[in-house]
Amino acid sequence: MNADRLIEEWRQQGRVLEVEGANTVLWRMGQGETVICVHGVPTSGFLYRKLLPELASRGFEGITLDLPGLGLADRPADFDYSWSGFATWYLKAIDAAGIRDFHFVVHDIGGPVGFEIIRRVPSRIKSLTVLNTLVDVSQFRRPWVMEPFAWPVVGWLWLQSARTPMFYVLNKTFGTRNISRAESAAYAQLLLGPDSGRAFLQIMRSFERTPAFEQGIKAALKARKFPAQIIWGKDDPALRMKKYAPYLLKALDTESYQVVYGKHFLQEDSSPAIASLIARLTSASGSAAESP
Repeated sequence: MNADRLIEEWRQQGRVLEVEGANTVLWRMGQGETVICVHGVPTSGFLYRKLLPELASRGFEGITLDLPGLGLADRPADFDYSWSGFATWYLKAIDAAGIRDFHFVVHDIGGPVGFEIIRRVPSRIKSLTVLNTLVDVSQFRRPWVMEPFAWPVVGWLWLQSARTPMFYVLNKTFGTRNISRAESAAYAQLLLGPDSGRAFLQIMRSFERTPAFEQGIKAALKARKFPAQIIWGKDDPALRMKKYAPYLLKALDTESYQVVYGKHFLQEDSSPAIASLIARLTSASGSAAESP
């Protein structure tokens, strides 16, 4: 199966969601308590195509949607692509989808975006699962493979690697061993999209790495009333477990984290394990959802 076919089959499983500022595509699988999965860069909701059915098989409604500028979402040039801007838009999207309370799964820059959502609507969060992300944003330095995207001119040139076999090599090196050339090409097409990746470059230049933003999300995590867990792809070379996981342990005031097989795109490698851990977390918190 080629990349075009993979993308079209994925598109057909979702539906267009009209949201103020930028329309997107929403995917919902299963019935039960809602689990919203937030992606980061350079991915899209496509990253969760294996996790959603795993959640559905465990009695949940698994949901993901594409952030503006990525995947099948709109890519307006005048959109606020900062993490705060994404959080504002995401809350509008959740409301447009008719979702009230939900369990939360965040990954990559979906972490800071999700933490900002938690800061704004803490009473709507039922549990939090953190996958390979960051919280000490003021100290964050992009991995070398992502840093060039934030540079003028160089970023555009580096983005062209998505059109070459190099993108597959980078996916295998940093993302996941468990990916075909067609799947890698699908990721590339969903990254570049109709604007050839211009919105993605805006996203990469809009990281909100300020002490004020960091203090806000850390205060929100400290004040949380819901259970939380950290799951890490143990071989992630981009956000290394030993460097980044301890910051999250401190921010969430938890003693340990779960380690699963995988690199940065651990959803590709360990979706069954991740879904089981989500089910266990919600079961332990008194949720009606059953663990497998």
